[in-house]
Order: sequence, then structure tokens, then C-alpha cells
Amino acid sequence: MGTDEPLARRASAPAEPRSGDDRILTVPNVLSVIRLAFIPLFLYLLLVKHADGWAVAILMLSGFTDWADGKIARLMNQSSHLGALLDPAADRLYMVTTPIAFAIRDIVPWWIVLTLMARDLILTLGLPIVRRRGIEALPVTYLGKAATFALMSAFPLILIGEWDSLWGRIIGPCGWAFLMWGLGMYLWTFVLYVAQIVLVVRQLPRVST
Repeated sequence: MGTDEPLARRASAPAEPRSGDDRILTVPNVLSVIRLAFIPLFLYLLLVKHADGWAVAILMLSGFTDWADGKIARLMNQSSHLGALLDPAADRLYMVTTPIAFAIRDIVPWWIVLTLMARDLILTLGLPIVRRRGIEALPVTYLGKAATFALMSAFPLILIGEWDSLWGRIIGPCGWAFLMWGLGMYLWTFVLYVAQIVLVVRQLPRVST
């Protein structure tokens, strides 16, 4: 996190709108909607049908569409306001529902789920503090993206590790390694975000409404 980068984006000075920002029907938006639609299907397959193979496929496909919608948005100039809402919303929902579903199935311990949830809850409670000082949102860090990638890569690998097969015995430990690595980075980004919130509170006055 370089010192020459802004702490956050000022809500009072939004970026110049790009052409097509208000479009709704774009390829990235369709992919984000598909990802959202996969969530109840994933929960049904994992918790009701115990169709772990299909659940793994859903997680992997959702991860691919998450990567693809960002690439397509940049390459085809299809970034939009709706996409800026849909994509992180899908990410957050997967980060909430997937570990909870795994804990319900006794695949991962509940303390991991509670740690992830507590981190996100505390940061969410900090948003009104920075917004009262004219900050729209804290910037997403590459470490935060790496943590999310590691966590979302871990869950399908751990689920494959539940299978009674040679591949399961090989891939399962890799999944747990990704989970611990991602959890460590996720907690470290929490420390960085809290430090940013403290700097915002100290350096910026409240914005009168």
C-alpha cells in the first residue's frame, strides 16, 4: 500500500462517467446474474442432495465467471454502474453462504466461519464512519483480492478432499493449505483496513450534510 496512493475515493468528487456506464444488458452483468442464480442451486446441491460433484462444478464455474466478467468488462469497455454493484454483491454472498454451508455439513469448523463473518461485520460497521468524512469507500487492495481468491479456491478443493479416492487424498490437503493461507491474508487485510479507517478519522473532518 504505497503512501502516494489516495486512501479512498471522495464521494464529493466522483470520477467522470464513461460511455455506457448506465447500460444494464451487458455480458459482464449477465455473468454476474448467473453467478447469483447459482447460489441457491449450490446450496440445494450441497445441503439437500449431497451432490458434491455438482456442487464443486458450481463453485468452479462461478469462480470462472467472476474472472471472466472483469476481463470482458475491460476488454469490451462494458463497465457499468450496475456491474459495479452486482459483482461485489455476488462475491460477498459466496463468501457468506459457502463457508456456512460447509460448516453445516461439518466439512469445516465453525470457528473459521465465525472468524470470516466477524471480520466482514466489523468492516461493514466502519463504513458509516468514513462516509461521514466524505469517503465513498476504502480502496480494494490486491492483498484483499488474493485473500478472496485463495478462500474461494480452497472450498472446492476441500470438498473434493471429502471424496474417498486417491485424488481426494491428494487435493484435500491442498485445499486446507489454501484455506489457511487465505484466512491469514484475510485477517491481515482487516488490520490494514482498520489502519486506513483510523487515518481517515484523524486526517479528515466530518462533512456537513
